[in-house]
Amino acid sequence: MTQSYSADKHITLVAILHIVYHSLTLFVGIVLFALLSTIGCLADDPQAAQVLVIVGTSLAVFFIVLSVPGIIGGIGLLQRKEWGRIMTIVIGALSLMDIPMGTALGIYTFWALMQDDAVAICRAGRG
Repeated sequence: MTQSYSADKHITLVAILHIVYHSLTLFVGIVLFALLSTIGCLADDPQAAQVLVIVGTSLAVFFIVLSVPGIIGGIGLLQRKEWGRIMTIVIGALSLMDIPMGTALGIYTFWALMQDDAVAICRAGRG
């Protein structure tokens, strides 16, 4: 029972870390969009304004595409759903390329969610 409690604690921590990490990524995308669009609007050159708005929008879409699946996976994991565990493992694998924080998060995700107790908890759907 102590191992299940420990695995349960790690599942919760992984879920919260993914939600926070990917929420911050989403926030960065929104801030970049707002910043670049504002600079574009303040620029005297219409061509520069258009380019900055396009770049800001592209970056915002890029960061949204990166962050939303991590937030959804973290929420599913908090609910102890098996699909949330699998999705978070996939997101953790992709996070390995984001050195150093994503790498640490990815390694911890693998370690916590690949344990037999974590698999059993998520398959049972209990929390």
